[in-house]
Amino acid sequence: MDTMNTTDATRQYGAAIALVSGVYSLFSATTGSGMMNSNSGLLMAVLGVVVVVHGVVLLTPYASRLGNASGALMIGYSLVMLLNQAIVGVTGSMNWGMGGGMGTGMDSSMSGSMSGGMGSSMTAGMGWDLGMVALAVLMLISGIIMMNRSDSESEM
Repeated sequence: MDTMNTTDATRQYGAAIALVSGVYSLFSATTGSGMMNSNSGLLMAVLGVVVVVHGVVLLTPYASRLGNASGALMIGYSLVMLLNQAIVGVTGSMNWGMGGGMGTGMDSSMSGSMSGGMGSSMTAGMGWDLGMVALAVLMLISGIIMMNRSDSESEM
């Protein structure tokens, strides 16, 4: 097997994951109800831009300059995304609990999803975003694969 083709394919997969994750992060941060007014939304918007730029760089000859750091960066981005989702999820849960049951907006969508009702707060823009969590996990796995590829190629 040609190592260069494997490296190129790994970078292409990494770039695809970074581009989709970054665009989704930007989309979520800018279209969620009031997300840009929150620290979480601002963090996700900035992270989205950085991840998109990284994804684009992975498709250029400059990717070789990133070397082993590319996988570590992907892992870092994914951990920030997952931590942000955990904080927003806990904060949303705490707000729901303090609201005293059924309410409007986030409160009612949270209670609906927790009781198995229609709709899902997982993608509501505020609170847990299952799509973001899934992309962050995929990005984490991609980063690990990229780091393992780099390690195994340096041993050859």
